[in-house]
Amino acid sequence: MRYVVESQLWRWEVRTDSWTFATVPAEESAEIRELVGDLARGFGSVPVTVRLGATTWRTSIFPSKESGTYALPIKKAVQKAEGVAVGDTVTLDLELRI
Repeated sequence: MRYVVESQLWRWEVRTDSWTFATVPAEESAEIRELVGDLARGFGSVPVTVRLGATTWRTSIFPSKESGTYALPIKKAVQKAEGVAVGDTVTLDLELRI
C-alpha cells in the first residue's frame, strides 16, 4: 500500500539533538493500523520505503499512543540532501513493506 502525505517536520523533545520526525496524518495512520493488524513489528513499528524529494530510504514508522498517529524518523542526511529542517512542511511518499 502506498500513501502520499504532507507533514511538518518536528524534533523529538526527549532527544532534541538528533531525532527529527514527520507525523503520518490521522486518516492515513488509522488505515495503516487497520491494514497492518498483527503484522506490526517491535514497538508496533511498520517497515516502509520513503521518498522525500529525490531521496529514497528504508525505515519504519512508529505508533504514537498520545496522538493515535504514526511518526516517521527523518535522517539528518535526508534533511541535508533535500534542504529541509524542523518546521518545514514536506511531501512524503510512503510505501508499506508488509
